[in-house]
Amino acid sequence: MGIGAVTDPLSGPALAADPEPYHVTVKPTGQADVDAAIQASSMLVSLAKTKAIGPFALAGRIRGDYDRVSQAMQSYGYYDGTVTISVGTRGGPQRTLAGNDPELPNWLSGLPAKSSAEITISASRGPLFHIGHITLQAPAPAADTEEADDTAPKSKDAKPGHAAKASAAPPVAVQTEPVTLSSTENRAFGLSSGQPANAADVLAAQGHLLTVLQEEGHAQASVATPRAYLKPQTHTLDLVFDVHMGPIVDIGPITFDGLKHVNPAFLRRRLTIHTGELYQPSAIEAARQDLAAIGVFGSVGARDNPPLVPDVSGGTPGVSQAMPVAFDFQEAKRHTVSAEVGYSTDLGGRAGVTWTHHNLFGNAEQLRLTALVTGVGGTAQQGLGYDVYADLMKPDWLRRDQNLSIRLEGIRQLLYSYRQTALLARAGVIRKLTRHWSISGSLSAEQEQIQQFNETYNYLIASVPLGATYDSTDLANPIEPATHGIRLSLNATPSESLEHHEAFFVLLNAIGSTYFDLHRLGLTRPGRTVIAVRGIVGSVQGASTYQIPPDQRLYAGGPATVRGFRYQGVGPQFGNTKYAIGGTSLDAGSVEFRQRIGKSFGAAAFADAGQVGSGSSPFEGTLRVGVGGGVRYYTPIGPIRVDIAVPMNRPARGDKWELYIGLGENF
Repeated sequence: MGIGAVTDPLSGPALAADPEPYHVTVKPTGQADVDAAIQASSMLVSLAKTKAIGPFALAGRIRGDYDRVSQAMQSYGYYDGTVTISVGTRGGPQRTLAGNDPELPNWLSGLPAKSSAEITISASRGPLFHIGHITLQAPAPAADTEEADDTAPKSKDAKPGHAAKASAAPPVAVQTEPVTLSSTENRAFGLSSGQPANAADVLAAQGHLLTVLQEEGHAQASVATPRAYLKPQTHTLDLVFDVHMGPIVDIGPITFDGLKHVNPAFLRRRLTIHTGELYQPSAIEAARQDLAAIGVFGSVGARDNPPLVPDVSGGTPGVSQAMPVAFDFQEAKRHTVSAEVGYSTDLGGRAGVTWTHHNLFGNAEQLRLTALVTGVGGTAQQGLGYDVYADLMKPDWLRRDQNLSIRLEGIRQLLYSYRQTALLARAGVIRKLTRHWSISGSLSAEQEQIQQFNETYNYLIASVPLGATYDSTDLANPIEPATHGIRLSLNATPSESLEHHEAFFVLLNAIGSTYFDLHRLGLTRPGRTVIAVRGIVGSVQGASTYQIPPDQRLYAGGPATVRGFRYQGVGPQFGNTKYAIGGTSLDAGSVEFRQRIGKSFGAAAFADAGQVGSGSSPFEGTLRVGVGGGVRYYTPIGPIRVDIAVPMNRPARGDKWELYIGLGENF
């Protein structure tokens, strides 16, 4: 073997032979969680598959594992355990040395070229220690703390995942005030004498106590990492917590830093916390998240802004001081440009671009200008069309959680069933009622020209779309695939056709979907295997099929209803043609199995069924069924979806199969 210079953080530089990668075996202790902790803490285990190191560095790594394995056992309450590390050879001289043998580095240097070190870690847990006496006290005065420094371990000795380093020396007597907890604080603290001295429980108690103190308004509260004192004779561990509560305070003056284009007055109207309210970190964090959700900031931070100031608001009774709070903002780009592409064999290709201004007037108003080319090929299309629209959304219009939405849109689509050129205008409000529920209402007008069988009809349609939605999927990005929860959309649209075939009718529509993660049955990891189910019911009340403009009738087929059939391919047809009549009732259902594969890929299998009828009640007409499957490629903005579906009962002149390509899951 060659000789080379090796540097190791434990042994320093040394000239050493370059060994083969070593092999390490950890013998079980008989307790699975302790074994897992030993495996995780051992550098011999975690670095075994990295680049081979020199014998002197390896010897240093072995010596360091004595303390690391001991600390792993101590974190589960085994403070009197022993660690044995032995080093033998694989393919070399049959000799075994202790891991702390001074001869080990030289012996490793002399191993033959084709041999490697065989390391065995054995740990004996010893007796389980339990928590003894628990002391909660005010922090000691500075002078007393300095006096105790030489004899009592400091809280800074604590390692992540471990309690403070235990000492067999008794605590030094200092003058401190005992701290008494309320029943609420005591329940949050959760420690009691006699329970196993598990480091995770001890550190969790420290965090839980600090959290409840701050939620009670103690903005300057602190709970130090406990000092621990071993009592080997009784196998107990005494704990001393330094607890500083400080005064109960209200929220003081609230300041905004980093704003450039966003109006501070808009943020103050939206803010969910106010000066004079009880200081609570959870309320401040909820306010921070709410401001971040507006969509105009790259980041939003919230912090205490000491010192305390007199509470002149007269908020919480008996509170005389307040903690100022500061929000730090980094504004995102005001303008973005995005592209949209999609393809299906029935509707063909679509491509377009969207320009968005995210803060038009300084109050997070969003203006979106979109231009799309549609109908590039497709078995349900007769030629190219377009969809051009402008959307303006004004948040917190007239009241919080109520958005004003305005749209102007121009559409031209050349479908086989009819050709449409239309101009639409709509204005309405969307109000968020609760975390999951929202309602909407708007006024809409549509001027359109419909060509069908070489006849041209003009329509002016006025409508009042009303809706309610429920969403418990808890997704910030709607393109992300849902793994749990329910989505429900209920809509009623009273409409009046004012020109050709004047008629009044009401469109009723309900769409619901739910998602079940098989992890809930213990079968898979979270989010890996999901069953998604969707149901759709629609009805037109007040008018028959031919009294309604063709574009207002109900159609099925395609990814929105029944895959495997082209758009408008499910339902009544004109004779034995591919021209759809449409209907006044619709129902459809889908079941989809979604499986993640690795980090970036996935697959899906699905079955859809649906029908369109000419009556006013759903579940009429010929039921059509389609089945298929697809693949997914998961990107940071959502999954790219490719699905193929075939009809199980294809109608006359129906397509034999359909291909769908898009962004995001189908539902």
